[in-house]
Amino acid sequence: MKKYRNLFIAFGTVIVIIIAFFWLRTRNQSSAQSQFQTVTASRGSLMATIGATGIVHTNQTASLNWQTSGIVGDIQVTMGDKVPKGGILASISLDSLPQNVILAQTDLVNAERALDTTKNSKTAQAQAQLALANAQKSYDNAKNSLLSLETGRDNLDAAANAEAQYIIAKKNLENAQSAYDNVASLSSDNPIKAQVYSALYSAQQAAQSRLNAWNWYKNQANSLDIAEAEANVALASAQLQDAQREWDRLKNGPDPADISSAQSRVTATRAILNTASIIAPFSGIVTEIQSMVGDQVSPGLPAFRVDDLSRLLVDVQVSEVDINSVKVNQPVTLSFDAILDITYHGEVISVAQVGNSSQGAVTFTVTVELKDADKYVKPGMTSAVTIVVNQLDNILLVPNRAVRLINNQRVVYILVNGAAKEVKITLGATSGIDSEVLSGDLKEGDLIILNPPSNFNPGSGTNRGGGMFGG
Repeated sequence: MKKYRNLFIAFGTVIVIIIAFFWLRTRNQSSAQSQFQTVTASRGSLMATIGATGIVHTNQTASLNWQTSGIVGDIQVTMGDKVPKGGILASISLDSLPQNVILAQTDLVNAERALDTTKNSKTAQAQAQLALANAQKSYDNAKNSLLSLETGRDNLDAAANAEAQYIIAKKNLENAQSAYDNVASLSSDNPIKAQVYSALYSAQQAAQSRLNAWNWYKNQANSLDIAEAEANVALASAQLQDAQREWDRLKNGPDPADISSAQSRVTATRAILNTASIIAPFSGIVTEIQSMVGDQVSPGLPAFRVDDLSRLLVDVQVSEVDINSVKVNQPVTLSFDAILDITYHGEVISVAQVGNSSQGAVTFTVTVELKDADKYVKPGMTSAVTIVVNQLDNILLVPNRAVRLINNQRVVYILVNGAAKEVKITLGATSGIDSEVLSGDLKEGDLIILNPPSNFNPGSGTNRGGGMFGG
């Protein structure tokens, strides 16, 4: 019995030691867990964002000034009215306008009439066709005259020969006349006289014939006549080409260039008339009125302001470090100090391609459009803008406050069996609270220590780093 009692006592002692061990271990773990704040490593979603502030402004705004002098005779809008593009807001009394503006009304009538004639009249087309026919006829006549003169110029040698023949015939006539003078006293029935007279008559006929031939050739074209005829042909040809171009321009209807020119005259004249009125350059809301009926105004004096409130925009400045993360169509959230408890939404609509440098810092202008603006959002308000540059789902996350930088290596501490263990990690996208874990020894379910002491170093008690991402 004594043997079994000693065995029982020994067994009980072992049990007590085991229980004491586990009790101490549990107490140490509880003590460690109470010393550190921990969070379980888990998967989730992360929005990488960029924050900035900017001033709300309208899609378009225009400050409208008077363009001429006179007395305001008519104001057709009140504050807050919607006006269409081209709508007249106010006008100057006709009798107080400068003379050139008053006369522009008459000029406009004439310009519009000329435009209508250019578009619809067939007269110019018919005149061009007739001018072409006349030019062709003049050219043909000039060409024929030149051909005739050139034919005569080819007979210059024949003319010289005709002159020589006439000189010979004239000498023969002189000889025949001298012979006849010697026998002129003989009776008319004398055969010698009759023979000499017959020779004289033949010489006279031959001389006259040769003179006629020479005179015909003498009356043909000389070099000056030919030159003048060639000049007439060149002129007629140029006039024919001009007439052809004019006909080609008008044969298919009015020349678009003529219509454009006539339209320009109408537009220019109407622009002078429009200086007598204030005209909305785009559809919008009247947000300022600075003129009253009866005011004496002059060029450059402010009159109205019109804003296009259909779209509200915010321009923000983004650092060069972040600009390459910003893309058109990225979602945006906006908040206002003047509008409590409401978050608005929008998207990026433009990203500047050129940066601005100020005091050594380079920023880029990013324009954001509000998509759900209401009556509370007004131009000129300051907005806090958060651009969502990346949305990641089902990724392993680590709180930023738990991350330390040790020897240029990102680490976190996890609690394992009541003791802190250093774990190396590589981070990806980050938000203001969490970061994405790209690689490392951290696993889902690990207990991450949020508040390791700044002088904490398992096994040595020396400082290994502190602060978020700090060293």
